[in-house]
Amino acid sequence: MKITSAEFVMSNSDVTKCPNQALPEYAFIGRSNVGKSSLINMLMQRKGLAKTSGRPGKTQLINHFLINKNWHLVDLPGYGYARVSKKSKKTFQKFITAYFESRKQLVLGFVLIDIRHEAQPIDLEFMTYLGHEQIPFNIVFTKADKLKPNALLRNVAQFEAKMLETWEVMPTYFVTSSSQYTGREELLKCIEDVNSEMQRV
Repeated sequence: MKITSAEFVMSNSDVTKCPNQALPEYAFIGRSNVGKSSLINMLMQRKGLAKTSGRPGKTQLINHFLINKNWHLVDLPGYGYARVSKKSKKTFQKFITAYFESRKQLVLGFVLIDIRHEAQPIDLEFMTYLGHEQIPFNIVFTKADKLKPNALLRNVAQFEAKMLETWEVMPTYFVTSSSQYTGREELLKCIEDVNSEMQRV
């Protein structure tokens, strides 16, 4: 997929005020500091599209971007950031779950995982939630450039083994590096294929 346009549309915390066009949406979510904004900017080849910050938890709203005039990329708040208040966490959790459970335009979620670390309970719990709600999702391993090839393969294998303790099959996954553009073409092709499939229905 060639990205010809990427435009910020809106930010809000009320799912009912999200764009009402019947365009497919792809939601990106993960623990804070997983490299979500960097990944989005890499995919779109736009450095300042999603705001990156040295302070985890910067994204605190549902952010919609219109891509190629025919689909929305949705940047959701990170979960599991200890330094935000309990009240803020509850607020984020409320509109994140409202988005996933009520947004009819959502066709696929991308759960971002920092591949440098072993499987974290909060990530596993969130994916279990998506499974229970029958929300389709893929896994995006980030920061692959921070590991040597053998360590990368080992960590992916360990994560898959952990997933298969409770899942029948490992969800589709992508290995990415925002700094090296690793995984960009594969991820965009996934979105392109889903869009094409929807158009045929």
